Amino acid sequence: MFLGTHSPRLDEKGRLFLPAKYRDELSGGLVITKGQERCLYAFPMGEFHRITDALRTAPVTAKAVRDYSRVFFASASDEVPDKQGRITIPAGLRAYAGLERDCVVIGANTRLEIWDAAAWAAYEADQEQAFSDLSEEVLPGVL
Repeated sequence: MFLGTHSPRLDEKGRLFLPAKYRDELSGGLVITKGQERCLYAFPMGEFHRITDALRTAPVTAKAVRDYSRVFFASASDEVPDKQGRITIPAGLRAYAGLERDCVVIGANTRLEIWDAAAWAAYEADQEQAFSDLSEEVLPGVL
């Protein structure tokens, strides 16, 4: 499970330091792809394979499945962290998420999300009240 908020920076070669607490879990590799709200999703290999299996069994006759799968897989890049715990984020994914230097990496349960720092701050500010209002609808009877 991935938790927390971290603030690494991209270097001039498009490399990002993974949060130290996740390096062991991600040392075997991960897949980075486009996420919703113009962030990137970073999945450990096992989780990416689970999603792949789920999409494989989804009906290819459903347009939404085809559309989602095309964008999800076409933008995906498998990466292996270097000895310093850095991954290279491909230029196309950096452009999609607006990543230039200051980034935020958040734990999002089974994946990490990589955000431009300003975009994350704006998203988080915009969602604070919605988060409070939705707890009963999203998790009825839990919180």
